[in-house]
Amino acid sequence: MKQQMMALLTVGCVVAATTMVVFNVRTPVADAHCQVPCGIYDDAARITRMKEDAATIEKAIANINQLAGQHDSQAFNQAARWVMTKEDHASHIIEVISEYFMAQRVKPVAKGADGHDAYVDALTKYHAVMVAAMKTKQQSNQAAADALKSAIEALP
Repeated sequence: MKQQMMALLTVGCVVAATTMVVFNVRTPVADAHCQVPCGIYDDAARITRMKEDAATIEKAIANINQLAGQHDSQAFNQAARWVMTKEDHASHIIEVISEYFMAQRVKPVAKGADGHDAYVDALTKYHAVMVAAMKTKQQSNQAAADALKSAIEALP
């Protein structure tokens, strides 16, 4: 009887843990656009959204820094939420750059062919945005937020 109870308890714990994992795992959603050759592009809308993401990151950084000296549970809770918000918006920028601009909008141009310099320039600018977004994940300072905004502004 004791073994049956232990087995039942074990199964119950496994079911409970599995349920928690299934319902708490976040599925990343990249809303950059489809990856079929539909020809429907709105670069300006993507850039506007990235600017909004950058503004949210900047606000998150300011709030994280404001909460940094506080040691109560509410401050820790709010700081954690701001860090998660900053991470989410930086990840969104990286997804848009990689899955929309780099994968769909930037077309390779062979070295020596007309347009190669513009191609390399575009790659460099998109890469700079991705690096700046990654830096905002690693840091919580205004300089990182400013670098991200500048990199987005420099996009073609």
